[in-house]
Amino acid sequence: MVRLNRIYTRTGDAGTTGLVDGSRVSKADARMQAIGDVDEANSTIGVALTTLEHEEVRRELALVQNDLFDLGADIATPRVDQNDDFAPSEMVLRIVPAQVERLERAIDTLNAGLEPLRSFILPGGAAAHLHVARATVRRAERSAVAIADGANPQALTYLNRLSDFLFVACRVVNQSRGGDVLWVAGANR
Repeated sequence: MVRLNRIYTRTGDAGTTGLVDGSRVSKADARMQAIGDVDEANSTIGVALTTLEHEEVRRELALVQNDLFDLGADIATPRVDQNDDFAPSEMVLRIVPAQVERLERAIDTLNAGLEPLRSFILPGGAAAHLHVARATVRRAERSAVAIADGANPQALTYLNRLSDFLFVACRVVNQSRGGDVLWVAGANR
């Protein structure tokens, strides 16, 4: 159970922060970059939710926002050693295959009602905020891949699948509000 009585602790004033295992790292560490990018991705999803009317997408994104807090905790828990299999426990929160599988089912459900793509699409339309969230999730994925001692493979898969979900969600939202914004190769030459 999380309980915060004080918001500031002063423990990070010198440029370090604590991880779940009690160790301290620089706020510029690759692990902290990944945690920050996951937090930003979660925030951009929150912004997208303020304008989103599609109930099925809204429901899934509410689950995603909670999953992203799990994912942040996962990244904030370094592996013990090279034999660490990133298994969750009572004291260690990890992204698990069921979370990835739920996203895959949501992608398949939403994609079933879409026409196949015949062009790349531009990030815009009614789903513009979701496109920003998708791009931010891609950055979070790159940051998680860059963690020197590795990240939970399920966390990496989750981020990859989340960007896929957001892409399909963009198409669904745009379909209901005027359609995708299509790229026209070389149109402005």
